[in-house]
Amino acid sequence: MTAAMLPLPYRVTGRRVEAADTVTLTLAPVGHRIDPWEPGQFTMLYAFGVGEVPISISGGDGGARIRHTVRDVGAVSHAVCATAVGGVLGLRGPYGHGWDPDSAAGADLVLVAGGIGLAPLRPVLDRVLAHRERYGRIALLVGARTPADLLYPREYPSWRAAGVQVLVTVDRADAGWGGHVGLVTTLLGRTGFTPDGTVAFVCGPELMMRFTARALGDLGVPAAAVRVSLERNMRCGIALCGHCQLGPLLVCRDGPVAGYDVAGPLLGVKEL
Repeated sequence: MTAAMLPLPYRVTGRRVEAADTVTLTLAPVGHRIDPWEPGQFTMLYAFGVGEVPISISGGDGGARIRHTVRDVGAVSHAVCATAVGGVLGLRGPYGHGWDPDSAAGADLVLVAGGIGLAPLRPVLDRVLAHRERYGRIALLVGARTPADLLYPREYPSWRAAGVQVLVTVDRADAGWGGHVGLVTTLLGRTGFTPDGTVAFVCGPELMMRFTARALGDLGVPAAAVRVSLERNMRCGIALCGHCQLGPLLVCRDGPVAGYDVAGPLLGVKEL
């Protein structure tokens, strides 16, 4: 195994249950740490004795701490989610191209998240709110299956207080829900952004990203100004195995974030 593929030990210093099948883990290096990361990049998260899985970075301070929000969907993610405070996981990375919010300075920003897609977008909010004066309007559109599936609802008030327009919708309401019900694309008309001066960051299921990108295009946002986060089954993380190839792209190297002008024609390609 090459040095680039050797996981570094990280201890779980915090564990927060986000939903019935989702937790956020705060990790700190036991010894050496991974290189500094950028919003939108991912790591390969290793459960010793089980395997590893690619997980987007959902927060941290770039050095001593890193956060991952993980959904329990398989053997490895189940082992990761079950790790208690004090447990040790392996981490390697960071990998891939991120959202590059710095290049969107001067523009209105529209962030559209479906389900766990809010996790890779949270570092974008952290970055732009740390430099709020560089950007125009900021809108965050959040969609989830049910109110119980919403990520980070305790953070919405602080984002609103910082000047972010936070709009939330669910597919299915429960008895206590008094908010919007419907697809996340139905919120776009309420944002008031300037289409030719907007950069959009979209993350969620592929079908949701396609519909959102098309809706943004119908409103006048150029495809090159719509950035999406691609998901394919990544194994090595360093563009050696070819398992994540999507057309001409190797997602672990050329993604996961790409402009919709590049990603749009590829998103309909079935994964082998």
